[in-house]
Amino acid sequence: MLRGSGAERSMGNKAVFPMSSPRIQANPQSSLPFGEEAKPRFRTKTVATRLTPDELAELEAAAEGAGQSVSEWLREITLRAVRHRVADPVELVLAELWAVRYALLNFFHAAAQAASEGRQLVPDSVLKIRDQADARKLRQARKLLEDFFAREGKERDPMP
Repeated sequence: MLRGSGAERSMGNKAVFPMSSPRIQANPQSSLPFGEEAKPRFRTKTVATRLTPDELAELEAAAEGAGQSVSEWLREITLRAVRHRVADPVELVLAELWAVRYALLNFFHAAAQAASEGRQLVPDSVLKIRDQADARKLRQARKLLEDFFAREGKERDPMP
């Protein structure tokens, strides 16, 4: 083993050189696609908050009513709120507007392409375009709003 070079680290009795160790290790028993890692099995992170005695009593009563510990109840409620966030009306309007724009542009393109090839637009193509617009609209609206507010924030806070 080369001592003092700083290029190796020791694992048991073997030296492991950073450039020679694989970044993604294959797991032959894994059902995950290559390169994807399994989610951690153990919760190792903590979030702390301060509550008034009355707020704590409310949480304890709600958790007890659900038959859960306070931490289990808080985790479930918090993750549900994050994962199933209700869209705000501005997002919904922007999402529908984005979907109409997406659908029209794609309809026109598909119709022009079909006409140039001497055929008609197939009804399944129209349904496919509609479904694609519906599947993407809320995500795209949120992205547009995030981009807008990020730009607006930069314009308001000029660099000193």
